[in-house]
Amino acid sequence: MSSDTAGHDDPTGMTDDEKRHDQLTRAPKSDESDAAPRITTEERGDGVTRIDVADTAKVRPGGGEAQELD
Repeated sequence: MSSDTAGHDDPTGMTDDEKRHDQLTRAPKSDESDAAPRITTEERGDGVTRIDVADTAKVRPGGGEAQELD
């Protein structure tokens, strides 16, 4: 049993990562890129964890034009 499912009684036998991949690639028009990691993390020596949007993320926050509300 992997550490990401330790302590869970999961009838599927899938790890959390496998469940995420399955869920993100199940839709009819989805592909492998939909399951690609969307963030990267970096542990720094001073106890701080840096979290960034991955360069390979298919969906990225911001960058769009603002929409006017009616």
